[in-house]
Amino acid sequence: MISDPYFYLIAFPAVLLTGISKGGFGGALGVVGVPLMALVISPMQAAAIMLPVLCAMDFFGMRAYLGKWDVANLKIIVPGALIGIVLGTVTFGAFSENVIRMAVGVITVAFVLDNLLKDSRKDARAGRSRLRGTFWSGVSGFTSFLAHSGGPPIMVYLMPQRLDKVVFVGTVNAFFLLTNAFKVVAYAGLGQLSTGNLATSLLLAPAVPLGVWLGLHLQRKVDQVWFYRIAQGGLLLTGLLLIVQGLGR
Repeated sequence: MISDPYFYLIAFPAVLLTGISKGGFGGALGVVGVPLMALVISPMQAAAIMLPVLCAMDFFGMRAYLGKWDVANLKIIVPGALIGIVLGTVTFGAFSENVIRMAVGVITVAFVLDNLLKDSRKDARAGRSRLRGTFWSGVSGFTSFLAHSGGPPIMVYLMPQRLDKVVFVGTVNAFFLLTNAFKVVAYAGLGQLSTGNLATSLLLAPAVPLGVWLGLHLQRKVDQVWFYRIAQGGLLLTGLLLIVQGLGR
């Protein structure tokens, strides 16, 4: 178990911010936990510590969004995520985490900038697509497994649909509840869930319900337009953070 107080000075705010993002804005900034913790511990250990924390966030988020998800989308994206996780498990250790972060960061920034530069009408919405949904959820499962960076790819697929904000967050939460459950099995099989890491995750657990509650509270304060503006802003910051993280090591 980690006993360094400097780790917890960074880890608690990181978990709190992740909870706010996942609880209220579909995880637009949910990727920050591992990079922040990686300032004081190894990225692999940070990822192993964050996985049980993310599962706890999914549980609390699911209680708030129970039944408020898009079933048709989930039928498309959950199988795609499983394919990505299997691919990540088979290729574990073959790809640099920083290469994955860089790739996801570039895709994310390009997606947000493309949306900002488009002269599209406000009422223009993308529909569901089995091809696009399977592709982006597969990318999400793969990058989530290797670097806990699965949020941006799945948002690339879901955000253009302009779902109701509650349905959007509920769908993302349900997706990651199942995705992270699959990851737990894979991580355990690869020996990544040590008792020391699990004990550290347990110490961080009190920040989970507080973060999710704050996210829910903030989401209720903004309307649909501002929700997507905030989500896109968070997504852009996430992409930039991933690029910096990829270049930094």
